[in-house]
Amino acid sequence: MTHYQAREDEVRARIAAGLVYTETDAAFLAPARRDDEIFAYNHTPPSDGTERVRLLGEIFGSVGARPVLQAPFHAAFGSNVHIGDDFFGNVNLTFVDDVEISIGDGVMIAPSVTLTTTGHPVHPARRADFGRFSEPIVIEDKVWIGSNVVVLPGVRIGHGSVIGAGSVVSRDVPPMTVAVGGPCRVVRKITDEDLTTRTAAVGFGAG
Repeated sequence: MTHYQAREDEVRARIAAGLVYTETDAAFLAPARRDDEIFAYNHTPPSDGTERVRLLGEIFGSVGARPVLQAPFHAAFGSNVHIGDDFFGNVNLTFVDDVEISIGDGVMIAPSVTLTTTGHPVHPARRADFGRFSEPIVIEDKVWIGSNVVVLPGVRIGHGSVIGAGSVVSRDVPPMTVAVGGPCRVVRKITDEDLTTRTAAVGFGAG
């Protein structure tokens, strides 16, 4: 093993452990960025669905069947995002995917949502050279995320849950619940009564 390979392995291990690393530390990851492909996607005519799907296959680490992603969208890498079947993402969706973002089947995301796997230390001395830490995000099947939501590093949102518009999700959300606010908190369970009403709460945000 070369010195450079050993150094890369050490940095990867630090990232995986959620420890602080710098821009210089992570420079070897730059080829995984899909900036040009994202630019091309955001400038592809909406009528050219075939090309859009092809580009998503180049951008994301994996993508399921029948994806819909409204332009523009943004990503730090793109290649660390994994999306299941029947995904819908509205305009101005941002993936800060320094590490993996995993999205299940049938997920709907409203406009101007940010999914960020990365934060920065509180003390300014530790933010030198863009010091940061990263933890994966997991969004399980059939989740609906309302407009202007921010999902923070390390969060898992459980199957079927709804996140209200404007929420800041800083902790895990259990399956089949409605959670709102900043910080986001569970306000109730989703039950069979919800099959007969449009909504029993306000502020979820348009899809």
